[in-house]
Amino acid sequence: MAPVARKARFVHTDREKEEESSDEEREQDETDEEDEEDEEEEAIKESTRSSFEKDEKSAKEKKKEPITISLKKVCKVCKRTGHEAGFKGAIYIDCPMKPCFLCKKPGHTTMTCPHRVTMEHGVIPAQKRNTRTSLDYLFQRELKAKLPCMVKTQYVIPNQLECGNVRFHIRRITCLEFHPTNDNVILSGDKKGALGIWDYVKLHEKTVYDSIHNCIVNNIKFDLKNEDKVYMASSDGTVSYTDIVTGISSSLLDLNPNGWNGPNTWHMIYGMDLSNEKGLVLVADNFGYLYMVDKCSNKMIGKPILLHKKGSKITGLHFNPARPDLLLSCGNDHFARIWDVRRLESGSSLADLAHGRVVNSAYFSLASGAKILTTCQDNRIRVWDSIFGNLESPSREIVHSHDFNRHLTPFRAEWDPKDETETVAVIGRYISENFDGIALHPIDIIDTATGSLLAEITDPDITTISPVNKLHPRADILVTGSSRSVFVWKPRVDTEEPQSEQLKRKQREFIYGSGNGRKSNGKGPYNDSSDDDDDFGKGGKNKKVTKNVGTKFTHNTTKGKGKSK
Repeated sequence: MAPVARKARFVHTDREKEEESSDEEREQDETDEEDEEDEEEEAIKESTRSSFEKDEKSAKEKKKEPITISLKKVCKVCKRTGHEAGFKGAIYIDCPMKPCFLCKKPGHTTMTCPHRVTMEHGVIPAQKRNTRTSLDYLFQRELKAKLPCMVKTQYVIPNQLECGNVRFHIRRITCLEFHPTNDNVILSGDKKGALGIWDYVKLHEKTVYDSIHNCIVNNIKFDLKNEDKVYMASSDGTVSYTDIVTGISSSLLDLNPNGWNGPNTWHMIYGMDLSNEKGLVLVADNFGYLYMVDKCSNKMIGKPILLHKKGSKITGLHFNPARPDLLLSCGNDHFARIWDVRRLESGSSLADLAHGRVVNSAYFSLASGAKILTTCQDNRIRVWDSIFGNLESPSREIVHSHDFNRHLTPFRAEWDPKDETETVAVIGRYISENFDGIALHPIDIIDTATGSLLAEITDPDITTISPVNKLHPRADILVTGSSRSVFVWKPRVDTEEPQSEQLKRKQREFIYGSGNGRKSNGKGPYNDSSDDDDDFGKGGKNKKVTKNVGTKFTHNTTKGKGKSK
């Protein structure tokens, strides 16, 4: 029995050993599982920590760098240190590393430019020819005897602001024209294609026809046989014939009958002039071509004629007032050209007047037609004293600030139609001047015979640039288009009354036009974009105007809409 019991005891011990070993294995497995779980948790923690660090780094990278104020002078033009450029108050400071903005020559800045100190600096009349030709003889015989005595009298300067139509248009003004018989009526076109008619004496009598054209009105010309009708040329490629009383217009010419097919085929009309003797309406487009329209049949005559370089814009046309057969054109190809209308062909110009850059305008003198006045983007006004003389170089070049960037109507120097001596011209100025701490852009009246500045016309309430200016053909009145507003200037009346009494006796009046009081989200038709910056009616500028004693502001709305047939 004893061995059996001993055997049973042995088996029992083996089972205990097996149980102990199994328990150890279980504990080992559990510890292994715990280690694995710990490792997984650590891996997850590390991954989350790394992703958090990455997110933190990316967040730091995305954060804007702190604004640091440096006391070093840094030029915004050339990015160099040691000097500054740009406006400082009412004064514009040039970059000394760049050529002068006014005369385009290196060695000095605009502030120290001698042409800014005296406009006639360096103006030397060109040498005249000693020999006379048959053309000179004909001019002396036929025209000189018919012209009035060329005695230069004291010039009357319209330098006082009389009245204004603030925000008459919803976009910037691009052209102005006076009524041929009613001295008080002014016509204006704008960038949106609208035609404005305003009687500045009655002040509130104004009309805007806003559906005649779809974009920029570049020219307005009256039909002298019917003073209620005007011809208008637009960048939408059409020429319209409009009744200013009813607003009904008809299309004489459409260069884009198939609509928009891309910029390479879209025609825009810039230059236009009328020949009442020949019964022609001449227009020119942005591809260098000239089109002739018969005023009687209102149809185009012949085929387009290439006057300037193919693909270049013709910016202006002007018939000679004394010789209707002569036509003057100017364009983006840096040339102004004289043509004989009786034999208009490509390359048949009588003279080519070379310029340094784009020619904004070119006009014959309005009495004899013997002089030529051009405005070029190289800040030069050029004068040719005789179309029968040497046309290879101008008689004189006048340095004047009218080179601009974008969002402005091009500056054009225009003759004074009342000046019998054919020497006075008016043009707006681009560079501002400091007038008692206010940056103003004057309107310059220039003597083209000497290059001297006769007057610079300013008003502290008008701080915008005035690129469109026109002198009245019969009265001593100047009308300017500044942004969306029209202003009328008259000669200053010097009296012995105190200024306060003058202001009480004579009130300056302004009215608000169709663009007043409209708020825009940037998408509507009253979008007040950067090219229409008007200082009136916005914050401090409006308050500044109301400080003037006796200044009145009234509101009026648009009277009419244009119709077409």
